[in-house]
Amino acid sequence: MKTASPFSFPVSPALAAKLAKLGLKRDSDLILHLPLRWEDETRITPIGELLPGQTAQVQACVREAKVTYRPRRMLTLIVEDDSGVLGVRFLHFYPSHLKAFQAGARFRFNGEVRGGFLGLEMVHPRFAKADDDTPLPAGLTPVYPTTAGLGQASLRKLIERALAAPIDETLPPEWREELGLAELESSIRLLHQPPPGCAQHALESRAHPAWQRLAFDELLAQQLSLATSRQAREARTTLPLPHRRRLTAAFVDTLAFELTAAQARAWQEISTDLAAPHPMRRLLQGDVGSGKTVVAALACLQAVENGMQAAFMAPTEILAEQHYRKLAPTLAALGVRSGWVSGSQRRAEREAAWRAIAAGEADLAFGTHALFQEAGNFCRLGLVVVDEQHRFGVGQRLALMGKGTEPHQLMMSATPIPRTLAMSFFADLDVSAIDELPPGRTPIVTKLVSAARRDEVLARVRDACVGGGQAYWVCPLIEESEKLQLQTAEDTYGTLVEQLPGLRIGLVHGRLKAEDKQSVMAAFQSHEIDLLVATTVIEVGVDVPNAALMVIEHAERMGLAQLHQLRGRVGRGARESVCVLLYETPLSELARARLKVIFEHSDGFEIARQDLLLRGPGELLGQRQSGLPMLRFADLERDVALLERARDLAQRCLRERPEVAARHVERWLGSRQAYSGS
Repeated sequence: MKTASPFSFPVSPALAAKLAKLGLKRDSDLILHLPLRWEDETRITPIGELLPGQTAQVQACVREAKVTYRPRRMLTLIVEDDSGVLGVRFLHFYPSHLKAFQAGARFRFNGEVRGGFLGLEMVHPRFAKADDDTPLPAGLTPVYPTTAGLGQASLRKLIERALAAPIDETLPPEWREELGLAELESSIRLLHQPPPGCAQHALESRAHPAWQRLAFDELLAQQLSLATSRQAREARTTLPLPHRRRLTAAFVDTLAFELTAAQARAWQEISTDLAAPHPMRRLLQGDVGSGKTVVAALACLQAVENGMQAAFMAPTEILAEQHYRKLAPTLAALGVRSGWVSGSQRRAEREAAWRAIAAGEADLAFGTHALFQEAGNFCRLGLVVVDEQHRFGVGQRLALMGKGTEPHQLMMSATPIPRTLAMSFFADLDVSAIDELPPGRTPIVTKLVSAARRDEVLARVRDACVGGGQAYWVCPLIEESEKLQLQTAEDTYGTLVEQLPGLRIGLVHGRLKAEDKQSVMAAFQSHEIDLLVATTVIEVGVDVPNAALMVIEHAERMGLAQLHQLRGRVGRGARESVCVLLYETPLSELARARLKVIFEHSDGFEIARQDLLLRGPGELLGQRQSGLPMLRFADLERDVALLERARDLAQRCLRERPEVAARHVERWLGSRQAYSGS
């Protein structure tokens, strides 16, 4: 039995599978599958007028076609028109090509003109059979994103079929006029089929009013979806956890410092949320070392003093265990019982920990993803704290949320989120920012050093450690293989032991057993180790005030956020702190730009903004947004004004015309509405 096509025209299962790879599952997806670029095939340039470096289209007769074998196998053509002769080369070709290019056959060739050994030539131009009376296109020819087995010509025909039907306007005319936006239908049709004389530069720079309309609609759909998610969350109820000021005040009294104004402000915002009868979804962001953990501990204590449990989840065992070992003794003195769950625990230990949590004998559970991956249950989970939230996927967080009856949630990030990103992808969350560092933090001097000067860096490390200090030596990140990264760390450790005799050198990496990892870190913290060789497992959470020097090898391979996180491991004591970024040459343009940013800036918010400019939102969002559509047409830096207008209109739309909101979101997101209010 045939299944009905989701398109308005017949599509074979094989073709449907190819379209699905591009996210094209219905007519409206095809309509919004806009060109990557446009090619001007509206005119013919005589061969005699061609210039090297020019992209042009010629119409010519094949004079000669042959396969040559030097310097490699290729198909070479000599083609001509009334004004001159042109060489054409195909490095990859099929027998059918040779058969088609018979002497006397006429073709149009479109490509970049190069200066060749025997004169001007085109290499791998686009071509089509054409006689003198074959009409030229009336407008620019669109080039679409596609996939293997789906050619441009086929995709163009499918999009033309989808465009045969009228395109409904989703915005009321008065709103569109008020915002100064072009009509939707005319905008979409213009981008697919630009008319003669349409400015190609305005199209490709996305400055054309048609692009502005599409960018606005996309941002509006995103804002509507996130606002709907927030409304749904605020309509749900949960157990309020009012501030009783017993445990929290006692905890603040144990601190050797006063909360900064930014910490106090963030804590007040979180405390107010916890007291509300709706589930909190707050993001606490702050630079490396700004004191987020203390604020999170206060939130956990507010849950505990209301008779509820809290879960404190971190992405790595080193960080999760450090939170546990740092906070548990202080909390125990206040009568708060802590539990620890990790994947590397012996089975008996882990089962005992879960029994205590399930029985309510542990008020606060620390752990990694083991907290949600395992079958254990909480007795009365009231708050979930997720540290370094971008490391966890939506599904992972939801799994932990499922262990409680609508618990409050506090997410933390030491990668500050630029304002436009917060307005866009995090609009369903409340955001608190700790935007000042505690007093006494030593400024960190960043030095860029070529790997050719490695001996000078070794001498500096030796001097620092002999003088009573400690240092980190971070090994390069090798994303392709954890095994290779481990090998690199072990090789570096062996080399440094040889090159720095007399220094006590330790090694820590992700493959070490938990107890061995903890043992090495404890030895480093107690100054039994002078130099710690580490992979990027030390990126977050490690706090050794006496370590004032860090060397990062192959810094050019790392992202800005990671470099900033690593650098934040020093500058925690009174010594002058230095971070040496060793790099290999030659540098790519992106690597050079990243190193320039990290050298010139120490403010995490500015670094995050520059990162957004360099990479776009995808990587900055991390796994939190897995499953959510990235922006295809809007640019968060360029379209700030559109984003602000879309945010305002989304609120008005939901308030005044909810049916318009529903229709608009359906057109833009359809089945991809993954904003689940998580």
